Amino acid sequence: MRFIDEARVFVHAGKGGNGAIAFLREKYRPLGGPAGGDGGHGGSVIFEVNEGMSTLLDFKYQPRLIARDGEGGRGKQQYGKAAGDLVVRVPPGTVVIDDESGEVLADMVLPGERKTIAQGGEGGKGNIHFATSTRRSPRIATPGTAGEQRWVRLELRLVAEVGLVGLPNAGKSTLLRALTAARPKVASYPFTTITPNLGRVVISDEEAFSIADIPGLIEGAHLGQGLGIRFLRHVSRTSVLVYVLDASGTPAEDFRIVRGELKAFDPALPDRPSIIALNKMDLVTKAGAKKIAREVEAATELKVIAISAEKQAGLEPLVAAVAAHLRDLETQKTQAAACPS
Repeated sequence: MRFIDEARVFVHAGKGGNGAIAFLREKYRPLGGPAGGDGGHGGSVIFEVNEGMSTLLDFKYQPRLIARDGEGGRGKQQYGKAAGDLVVRVPPGTVVIDDESGEVLADMVLPGERKTIAQGGEGGKGNIHFATSTRRSPRIATPGTAGEQRWVRLELRLVAEVGLVGLPNAGKSTLLRALTAARPKVASYPFTTITPNLGRVVISDEEAFSIADIPGLIEGAHLGQGLGIRFLRHVSRTSVLVYVLDASGTPAEDFRIVRGELKAFDPALPDRPSIIALNKMDLVTKAGAKKIAREVEAATELKVIAISAEKQAGLEPLVAAVAAHLRDLETQKTQAAACPS
């Protein structure tokens, strides 16, 4: 299945049915009173999170989402039937943005979560509502109101607790494969990964976390260089960042570039709990590895864990460090909930 994380769609809620003008015409009441019923409500367009979805591909082939109109009212005080809502499934992590104003209409994460994106119109009033002591046969009814309509942009932002970030060919995809059952494409040239990949690290029956491999960043990514800003948004939901750096290259400089791009995209991103995964340590000497690790730790002021994703070495300490950060964050969240300010 193709991974599509952007789409533009037109949503149009249904119009409310018109109220009716009608009068009772019975055998013994040839000139009976008003009997026009109300129109039915128009259908709304509602988005619902479906955890089985992982792409916005469907919206590329269905760019117009139109709900049905409500039925008009009828005589004998019969109300028009309300239209059913149009419920549209979206993957977890979908952000719905008004295309004209830029307003975020919904940020949909939880399975089963629903949000009305376009409200259906109200049904019109039939003439039964307009009779008075001086106006016994009103020929007045109101039309149904129009349903809301708008163009919206859909952006998919992966829902993952941990994000792997780094330059192209730093070994992020290899690390994801080593830690999880995910199978992203791996090769020894830049930009092998051109779409984000998700995996799950299982520590025990009671503990696990989700992890995302983000396509490699280059300097200027926040301006659209390389694979650009399109993929930076996928780290926006992560709680912990793992900087994957190539020990055989210039890891301290690589960190500066990646951190700079994250900060330019969102100044709060670099402040999240972070760990350095100093990868490809199998390509340097043992003495050189210790020196590189010390230099990177001094330059980044972050915990550095030496690993070789290819050889699956050093992964246990890395997983333990990530899990510790996640536990701390959960503790802080629990304490904040117990002691609201």
